[in-house]
Amino acid sequence: MTVKEVREKIQKRLQKAGIEDFEYEVWMLLEWKLGIGRAEYFMDPDREIPDKAWMSLNEVLRERERRVPLQYLMGSCEFMGYTFEVDERVLIPRQDTECLVELAVEKIRQTLREQASCQVLDLCTGSGCIGISVKLLCPEAEVTLSDVSEGALDVAKKNAWNLGASVRTIESDLFENIQGSYDYILSNPPYIPSRVIEGLMPEVREFEPRIALDGTEDGLYFYRAIAEDAVGYLRPGGWLIFEIGQEQGEDLLSILREQGFENTEIKKDLAGLDRIAVGRWPENVEL
Repeated sequence: MTVKEVREKIQKRLQKAGIEDFEYEVWMLLEWKLGIGRAEYFMDPDREIPDKAWMSLNEVLRERERRVPLQYLMGSCEFMGYTFEVDERVLIPRQDTECLVELAVEKIRQTLREQASCQVLDLCTGSGCIGISVKLLCPEAEVTLSDVSEGALDVAKKNAWNLGASVRTIESDLFENIQGSYDYILSNPPYIPSRVIEGLMPEVREFEPRIALDGTEDGLYFYRAIAEDAVGYLRPGGWLIFEIGQEQGEDLLSILREQGFENTEIKKDLAGLDRIAVGRWPENVEL
């Protein structure tokens, strides 16, 4: 078959499988499995593809038709300009989460201009994409990654090693095994209401770890638990920064304010949707 014929086959099969972003994935598959980018394709669309190459691509395509996420098939995902390894033990990093990292990095850099060190905790770290990105962009910060899942931490450790990020890792159910105090606690916890999960895309519902998705009945369980306990681990003037669901902004403001946080704010993502909740622990408070 020619490259053009292969491309047409991939597109038809992805569309038939109900994959919305089929155009993007066609090019990803061509480049990943055949080493053919857009420019090379248009220069020679009639180039013949060896049968062996098509067989390898076809095998992956069958898995994608089952709605196995492309990132899991490839074993990697781009986030903040870095390549993170991913598998079924961790959520696939989303572009929306980059908003949290960008905000955290801005604040952490300001802190490092005012003091010699900065302690950062990435709670519910998963692949480590948040904490590792922060460490790479703020090398002077001391970053700890924590997750209840041993498998997730294995992935995070591998990503830290691959990207040359010197971070600590702790297996912990929220703050159970956390010690010390932090200038920043960052978290993208499970926040999807249990009843909503069954209606999600098959890629998410059937393949991403439910433990990293399910925020229990109203989706707010982990926010309440973290906000309540974080006050014992944040330094005076420290920041708690969450990623949130697009309809959870008002609830998060209430949760943070009830725990005594100041400077509470909801930040929007590039689509204009509520995405980040921020609160600062008071400078002068008696614990």
